[in-house]
Amino acid sequence: MGYHDERITVLSTAQCWELLRAGRFGRLAYRLGTEVNLVPVNYGVDGDTLLFRTAEGDKLLGVVMHPDVVFEIDEHDGEQAHSVVVRGTARRLEEDEEHRADDIGLESWLGTVKYNVVEIRPASLSGRAFRFGD
Repeated sequence: MGYHDERITVLSTAQCWELLRAGRFGRLAYRLGTEVNLVPVNYGVDGDTLLFRTAEGDKLLGVVMHPDVVFEIDEHDGEQAHSVVVRGTARRLEEDEEHRADDIGLESWLGTVKYNVVEIRPASLSGRAFRFGD
């Protein structure tokens, strides 16, 4: 017997993309060695992919060594919430592709120089919207 709750709505792929396009901040889960890490990133949508900038370090090393990643955005207020989860493959863009981040206006929020641009190509999207209260 299935679970039904009218306060929960399963979002369509189009609704998930709409929320991803409207957002700018999410969380990236990636593997480095035997550990799974979760880090905040600001991102942008470029066509049917997500882009983020990163400096050299664990995050870049993790996605280069283990490109299967999960990315999540969510938002809530006192009445409702939504969550979108992207499962996909990450890759560092080649130098001649990095302009894509500039083309969508993707900049580091901290003003730090982050030369590497990473693309997440979704394999699947899922989303839920929640209405609080009775």
